[in-house]
Amino acid sequence: MAARLKIPGLLGELAAEFAGTMILILFGVGVVAQVAGAGIGDHDSIAWAWGLGVTLGVYVAARVSGAHLNPAVTIALAVFKGFEWRKVAPYALAQFLGAFVAALLVRWNYTEVLHAADPGLTIKTQGVFSTLPGNGTLPVGEWGAFRDQVIGTAILLFLILAITDSANTAPLANLAPVVIGLLVVAIGMAWGTNAGYAINPARDFGPRLASFLTGYGGAFRDQTGYLYFWIPIVAPIIGGVLGAGLYQALIGRFLPSVAPQEPGEIPAPRDSVEATRG
Repeated sequence: MAARLKIPGLLGELAAEFAGTMILILFGVGVVAQVAGAGIGDHDSIAWAWGLGVTLGVYVAARVSGAHLNPAVTIALAVFKGFEWRKVAPYALAQFLGAFVAALLVRWNYTEVLHAADPGLTIKTQGVFSTLPGNGTLPVGEWGAFRDQVIGTAILLFLILAITDSANTAPLANLAPVVIGLLVVAIGMAWGTNAGYAINPARDFGPRLASFLTGYGGAFRDQTGYLYFWIPIVAPIIGGVLGAGLYQALIGRFLPSVAPQEPGEIPAPRDSVEATRG
């Protein structure tokens, strides 16, 4: 059998981040298109499909890149876990591109259904691709959504670090992706009202840009006309750093030291590593 071609270094990691994020968005945005466009499924199916998308995306990318799949995760790991700062921007770009390409595929595949449900491609189905305050209908303003995204992403990072910390009670037999997926399901079921639980700048901006380029002229604004797109980018980054910092302050610093693992391996090491899952 011919030797497997190995893509060295950062290029391979970026390919993995692109692929893993693309898988995540294919399931996440795809399920919302199905519910909004065809009325098949409900809130629970959305929460479960997003969680399963995370699990599958992590399994795709974890061994090569650590499967961050989320710029908020990448930045938090750079701040607290020794992930190299030179890789932060390339990782984020790969994640945005993976989300963008996946959203284009969903948009293409569900073209007939979306146009039938919403011929003008309005706010009615804009939420298929990007989040809105109050999910477009409830009385939640922009700053309420900002608060929500800070809290939701803080929960995400706090628990991701707990789940992947080898010095803690990390899942065995490569089950961390499953537990992380269940975490996203839980966030969707408990923290989805105020802002649609983006908790990931790439997840929101990539599909938002894809929808804008394919007919959703108001994609960067919310239902009030406010230029909303920046909130699901900035708030998750702040929340991710806060959540990771709280974990380190309340739990991580009290755990025993462990030997470092291979770059990208799950569960992630407690101390400085080249790449780690978040």
